Amino acid sequence: MTSETRQCQNCKQSFVIEPDDFGFYEKIKVPPPTWCPECRSIRRMIWRNERSLYHNTCAFSGKPIISMFSPETKLTVYDRDIWWSDKWNPLDYGTEYDLSKPFFVQFQELMHRVPLANLGNPNCVKTEYGNHNNDCKNCYLIYASFGNENVAYAHGAVNVKDSFDIYTMQKGEQNYDDTCNGGLYRTHFTYDSDDCIDSMFLTACLNIQNSLGCINLRHKSHCIFNKQYSKEEYDKKIKEYDFGSYNNLKKFEEGYKNFIKKYPRRFAYIWRSRNVTGDNILTSKNSQYIFDVYGEAENAKYITHAWDVKESYDGYGTGAKMEFLYEGIDVGVNALKNLFAILTHSANDTNYTYMCYGASNLFGCVGVRDQDYVILNKKYSKEEYRKLVPKIVKHMSDMPYADAKGRVYKYGEFFPPELSPFFYNETIAGEYFPKTKEEVLASGFKWKEKTHRDYKIEVEPEDLPDHIKDTPEDIVGKVIGCQHRGECNEQCTEAFKIIPSEIAFLKRMNIALPRLCPNCRHFARLRRRNPLKLWHRQCMCEVEKHGHKGVCPNEFETSYAPERPEIIYCERCYQQEVY
Repeated sequence: MTSETRQCQNCKQSFVIEPDDFGFYEKIKVPPPTWCPECRSIRRMIWRNERSLYHNTCAFSGKPIISMFSPETKLTVYDRDIWWSDKWNPLDYGTEYDLSKPFFVQFQELMHRVPLANLGNPNCVKTEYGNHNNDCKNCYLIYASFGNENVAYAHGAVNVKDSFDIYTMQKGEQNYDDTCNGGLYRTHFTYDSDDCIDSMFLTACLNIQNSLGCINLRHKSHCIFNKQYSKEEYDKKIKEYDFGSYNNLKKFEEGYKNFIKKYPRRFAYIWRSRNVTGDNILTSKNSQYIFDVYGEAENAKYITHAWDVKESYDGYGTGAKMEFLYEGIDVGVNALKNLFAILTHSANDTNYTYMCYGASNLFGCVGVRDQDYVILNKKYSKEEYRKLVPKIVKHMSDMPYADAKGRVYKYGEFFPPELSPFFYNETIAGEYFPKTKEEVLASGFKWKEKTHRDYKIEVEPEDLPDHIKDTPEDIVGKVIGCQHRGECNEQCTEAFKIIPSEIAFLKRMNIALPRLCPNCRHFARLRRRNPLKLWHRQCMCEVEKHGHKGVCPNEFETSYAPERPEIIYCERCYQQEVY
């Protein structure tokens, strides 16, 4: 079998399907995709709203709840605890499959009948304001995180304590405004660094202590702008920097950005892995176009935010022992063969599921738990199920769904974006693939207009005290205006409040008050990381002592776009430069 170039049904650009891809599709018995990899990724992400939370009402009890579903969706939403209880039965909403209507029409009708959990927060205590979390305690505005305590304004935090403003961190304590790190303690404003203590403004560093403004350092202490100092010199020099002042902090940030431009960057962070492409990859093999994989990806492709996933394609937020996933988002946990799945965990042999758990042999189900052989939430015998499913698959091709843009969805396509209960700019699609309103609408996706917020701003950002030491305790709870004033494309809430634990932390660490709302701060951290894309490039190293004459001939796939200003090295040249 040879490679084939096809035209994406969505963006009309060409994409390549490799022989191994055809082998995978044949193995799981699905047709090859009609959308290119990036468009498929966006299509999945449109079904995941993490940060946009709304006041809603539990349809079962009538009590006020916080929900990821806005009231305008007209969906039936239950409080999480009721949804997980035995007070209702998802099978009561089951229906016969109707051969006179496209499958996706029937699925949409089912989704509007079956109650949905307001948030995805299993086993969380005092963590009502957050979504897609597990095992978190005393956390606030935290998303897609696991095993944290006393953490606020975080995404992708795992086993983190007493920290604020975090994007993707494994293990950490008393940290602030960090992006893509692991094993940090009292370390702030840091990117792509691990096992560091009592430091600030680090980039691509490892095992650093008591340092400031450094890049590409290993196993060092008492360094400022990559210059080594004695402990006594460092203790004296560090007093010149006072980040309790907002003006001082912003001025240093700009100087640091200019400083790191002259240092090389590794083309990708790939650790103890073999035959992989992507970025932020640990202990994986034979996998392509994978990002933020924390270990054990094998024979996988087009996977993002994963751990322990094998023989799988096209997923976001998957793993914890997942095999044969295809086109899924938030799927896994001891799972096998989940095709076209959203919020589906510990399930086996499923097709087109939403918010299903601990089940097997499902097709077109919503909210089903601990059941097997179910179609459109109706229970069947094993024999009946196996007889009906092939008929549905054929029917999906004979009577496909067509969306408003004329895109056709047969069996093998993920859910149409127009059926999602979320708008593009309230989902992670808007975070990882930002677009203007005009671009979103032109693509046939939905755009949410700005919600009128009846805030009475009590403190404008420019009126905040410059220094944290001059900030009164009564700032807690006051409505502070965001500097962006809702004029950005970053899910800006236009205003925010400081919580008690936050002001105590900032004063203890001598860090200035933020001037942006939590969502805008999250987008600022997102901009520090590289995109979920790859470009083919050549190493830019011209240092002859690295074993080559002239420019290094090594080529690679990197998430640094060619037009970016950074100096990009291959792994060999980078290691000779920094180790």
